[in-house]
Amino acid sequence: MIVHNLLLKLQDRSSESTAKAKDLLLTLNGNVEVIRDLKVGVDIRRAESSYDVALIAKFDTKADYQSYLVHQYHVEVGNQLKSNIAAAASVCFEE
Repeated sequence: MIVHNLLLKLQDRSSESTAKAKDLLLTLNGNVEVIRDLKVGVDIRRAESSYDVALIAKFDTKADYQSYLVHQYHVEVGNQLKSNIAAAASVCFEE
C-alpha cells in the first residue's frame, strides 16, 4: 500500500477558502479510480506555522500512485487550487 500525504498552505486562509479546498479535494474520491482511501482535513490549530489542508490518499501499488499523479481529473483539481496555494509539502511512503 502506498500512502500519499499532502499539506497545503493557502494564500487565502479563511474558513470559507479552506472549506472550499477541502470539498474540491474530496471530489478526487470516485473520480480517480485508483484511489483506495482518501481523507481530507482542515487544520484546527490555525497557527501561522500550520498548513491549512491535509490530504491522505492510499493506493494499492506505486504504479497506481503514479497514474494518479497524471490522471486528468487530479490535474484539473490541482489547476483549480494552484492560484490559492502559498506552499505545499508531501511525503509518500509504503506501508
